[in-house]
Amino acid sequence: MSDCARRATYQDVLDTPPNQVAEVLNGVLHATPRPSLSCRNVTSVLAGELYLPFRRGIKGPGRWALLVEPELHLGTDPDIVIPDIAAWRRDRMPQIPMRNAAIFLAPDWVCEVISPSTEALDRRDKMQIYARELVAHYWLIDPRLRRLEVYRMEAGSFALMAAWEGDVTVRAAPFDAVEIELGVLWQE
Repeated sequence: MSDCARRATYQDVLDTPPNQVAEVLNGVLHATPRPSLSCRNVTSVLAGELYLPFRRGIKGPGRWALLVEPELHLGTDPDIVIPDIAAWRRDRMPQIPMRNAAIFLAPDWVCEVISPSTEALDRRDKMQIYARELVAHYWLIDPRLRRLEVYRMEAGSFALMAAWEGDVTVRAAPFDAVEIELGVLWQE
């Protein structure tokens, strides 16, 4: 962004049509189409798989706050980011701030479900913002390739720890206390 270019504001986000997801990344407004049904399905199914063991503690360790599409305001001149799913360890966020429209605390884990319209943002701008905010774990899921990529924060940047494709069953940090069947993410 040039010095004389206007930095996007929260008002720009509010003025974006409701059929788009509006985010301010590095001062630039990005409005992308709402996720496709295949992407929403992956997000919903994965959130469901993680909800009982990690949020409720049923057949899992619990101690996580898990939200779908939270509005995050990160940094001093905030980037406004809407991840597909985000989670915080309860020792860092004991209560979800229900009265706020946004969350100002960086998550411990973020998952982005990539589509053709969001892949470049998810792999570049958002990944850099999450790294700057020291998000410990970052997952990228590509429904087209039926692929899960798991990254971990190491020395201020994300390192690819593992990648799986297809219908395999995985244990992926930070949720490696339970197995996740990737095949259920792709089911219609």
